[in-house]
Formats: sequence, C-alpha cells, structure tokens
Amino acid sequence: MSIIELSDIRKTYRIGEVETRALDGVSLKFEAGEFAAVVGPSGSGKTTLLQIIGCLDKPDQGTVIIDNRDVTRLDANRRADLRRDVIGFIFQFFALVPVLDAYENVELPLLLSGVGAKERRERTLEMLDAVGLSDRIHHRPDQLSGGQQQRVAIARALVKRPLMVLADEPTANLDTANGEQAMEIMQRLNEQTGTAFIFATHDPRVMSFARRTIRLVDGRIAENGSVG
Repeated sequence: MSIIELSDIRKTYRIGEVETRALDGVSLKFEAGEFAAVVGPSGSGKTTLLQIIGCLDKPDQGTVIIDNRDVTRLDANRRADLRRDVIGFIFQFFALVPVLDAYENVELPLLLSGVGAKERRERTLEMLDAVGLSDRIHHRPDQLSGGQQQRVAIARALVKRPLMVLADEPTANLDTANGEQAMEIMQRLNEQTGTAFIFATHDPRVMSFARRTIRLVDGRIAENGSVG
C-alpha cells in the first residue's frame, strides 16, 4: 500500500537573479514499512525532497499524496496537523529542547497532541527503553553524548506512532560506532512497528542499511531500486 505518492514534483529557488532548480520532475511512491535512502551529491535535491514529503515546503508544480490526502491542496494549518499526526522527524543536529530532560523531550509531541497523562508516561518510557536510555531519562541534552542525543531524537520521532519518519543526514554528527548503533536501532524499530523510514544522506553507513536506494542527480531521479 502506497503511503506517499509524488507526481512530477518541481521546485525552483530564486536568490536574487539566480534560479536553482532543486527538483525537476520527480515521481516516486513509498510503501508502508519502507527503509529507504535518498542519496546523491550536495545540491542534488535530497533535503528539498524530504521537506516536501514532510509538508515543510510546497512544490511549484506536481502532486503530493500522503495517507490518501493531497497535501498540495491543504492550507498551512492543515499541513501542520498532518505533520503532527503522521510524520516524525530526525535531524542532523538532533534539535532537542536544551532545557528539557530526555523524558520531557520525548514526551513533548504527545503533550502537544493532547494525549492523556497516563498514556503519555507509558509511551514515553516505552520508547526510551526501546532506544536503551531508561537510565538517562532525567538527563538534559548537555549531559548526554551525541549518540545518546540522537537516540532521544529517535524516540521522540517514534513516540507518536507516525506513519513515517523522515531523517535528514541522521549520522552526520556521529562517529562510526554511534552512527551504526543509531541505524541498528532505527532498523529494529522499523521492523517492530512497521513505520516507514526515509533518509536523506550521502553517508555510506546509512546506505548500507537501506533496503531501497533512490539516487538524485541535479534534481532528477538517476536510480531507484531495491538493494540486494
């Protein structure tokens, strides 16, 4: 079952007199439970593609269907609701709230969605345990290593049980051991929960875990296929 359908997506950015075509006629489908990597050199359109899938940006042309909804026809408020309800995000720089501890960072999406206190606690503790941080729940980001911060970010992305998680260069600020550990955790949670993961990356470590690779060159699909 397709959870994302992109048809003829085009996106151009203008800075002064200079136009940059970030995406040039991209059409893609993603199924439930995918573990896919969008790869390519810097400037190939990877991040723009994730931003459009994540309802953080709109294409200049084309159609984006997410969970049977045409998001290109939604206003800003309804796109924000869709982001909140079905999409989790993992960022290169973790994007944790510095004054909140690990528990509070993971709990925050549930708080914003109005989930009751008992369920919030159960789901937050469950996700922190799933990423191996049950003994760090009261530590703030500055008291955690980079690898531990990224695991908090993984737990936060999954705690609301999204349809998909979008991860932009999730290993870029991690050493080899922590990068591989983060990928192993995401792979395990993908298999356990059925949540789709889509990565934008140029890291061979991430590519080695992907079950499907989409290669972009100059905003166009140069390769799209299963791995192995």
